[in-house]
Order: sequence, then structure tokens, then C-alpha cells
Amino acid sequence: MQKDRAKKLKKIAVEIANNFSRNDREHNYNNEKFEVFQIKPTSESTGLVYLKKNTGKFAIAFCYWINMNGGVWRYFIPTYDHCAGMEFIKEELRQVEQRNFDYNFDETDEKLEEIPDVLKPIPQHI
Repeated sequence: MQKDRAKKLKKIAVEIANNFSRNDREHNYNNEKFEVFQIKPTSESTGLVYLKKNTGKFAIAFCYWINMNGGVWRYFIPTYDHCAGMEFIKEELRQVEQRNFDYNFDETDEKLEEIPDVLKPIPQHI
């Protein structure tokens, strides 16, 4: 992860803990306090913030980088439902990228030569 992004992730981690520690926060009936326990970068543009509650329990915030206005971290507290839904996005995104690839070229671009038979996949029935 780039140094500047890492520093901004650390800063937002503290903001997350402070936001969730507010006594007037919705659903904070027990006046829980949160502190940053650990930050785990998961890619160049995502990371996990482990929050430790004063009750001894933990929570996780999923942080993701958005390239707008110089870049900004956003976050949410994921549920199992979020995770189940995200399991499908990797293959869907790959298919979208495959479909969009040809739109990067027009008739003035150099055409690719036909793939030699040697490089073509071996048929499954052999």
C-alpha cells in the first residue's frame, strides 16, 4: 500500500473508533467505547480495521479507497450477508472486463494476428 494511503487509512481508523464511541450514536445503548486494535491492509485499495470494545468484544470495519478529490477512504461494518454477496462479484467483474476490452480499440488500432494453433487450448475430448 502506498505510504500516503496507509497514513490516511490509519487516520480514518481512529475516526471510526471515535465515531462508534459516541454516547449519542444510534444503537449505542451501553455507551460502548471503541479503540483501534489492529489495521490489516488487504490490497492496495482495501483494508480491515479491528476495533476492540471496552466490553472485550471486537468489531471489524471494511475500508475501501475511492479515487475522487485526491482519494478518500470510506468504510462500513460488514455482515455475513455482505460477505456472501461479495463472493460473486469477482467472476462478474471479470466478465464485465472481458466484454469491455474490445471497446478500447477502433479501426485505426493495429489488429492482433490470429492465434497460432500451437497456442490454442487443447480440446477437452482428447
